[in-house]
Amino acid sequence: MLGTLFFLPTAGVAVVFGAFIALGAWEWSYLAGWSAFQPRVYYTIATSVCMAAAYWLLSLSWVKDQMAGGALLLLGGWCAAFYWLLDYQRRGIGIPKSRPLLCAAGLFVVVPGWAALIGLHGRADGGVFLVVALMLVIWSADIGAFFAGKRWGKHRLADKVSPGKTWEGLWGGLAASGAVGWLCSGWIPLRFADRVGFMTLCLATVIFSVLGDLFESLVKRQAGVKDSGSLLPGHGGILDRIDSLMAAAPVFALGTAVGLPL
Repeated sequence: MLGTLFFLPTAGVAVVFGAFIALGAWEWSYLAGWSAFQPRVYYTIATSVCMAAAYWLLSLSWVKDQMAGGALLLLGGWCAAFYWLLDYQRRGIGIPKSRPLLCAAGLFVVVPGWAALIGLHGRADGGVFLVVALMLVIWSADIGAFFAGKRWGKHRLADKVSPGKTWEGLWGGLAASGAVGWLCSGWIPLRFADRVGFMTLCLATVIFSVLGDLFESLVKRQAGVKDSGSLLPGHGGILDRIDSLMAAAPVFALGTAVGLPL
């Protein structure tokens, strides 16, 4: 996938990444309660149409002027996801069992994430670098969380949602991602204060990646499945691989758009 970032134009990257998102939408439709073939196809098509609409909107200059409003809407949605996580952790209730609500939640997770990645890649001022930096930050957080959790993990982060995650793992992931963010900021000419800002943005991005991972775990748990699918033998489904990235990408894209002198 990394090769496409360097060798394909943004439109090509949109198609390649969009294919993965469409497969993820197919998996989400099952988590939302659809087991029959036809409604799952309809949901996948609807997701693809939403991505096409988002791609068109990205080409409009006035859309960039409404970025703050879109960010507030996105933040409100993730606040709802956080509430459902707390509700499940405390009372075992979580997301209301509503197919329309779950289908809308799926669109809310994957389409803005995909659009953020494509918007980043299309930037003339180092877009490919920004996408690679985002991926490195997310991957380093996963690796840091795994090893820190395995070595020191004692206190569960959300045991009813994802028993394997610990607070120690979270801190390890933040430390690793902060270090990688600092290194990535050295690839471009930034002042010290801007490098600190970039590293801070990376930490905020990782927080949302963890939230996205936990939210997908909640949806899977309420659906009674371990993995989102079986498209990647031994690794679960597509959503299991991209959930963190989809939640983190809009935060990273917004932060780099308004806060960095690139």
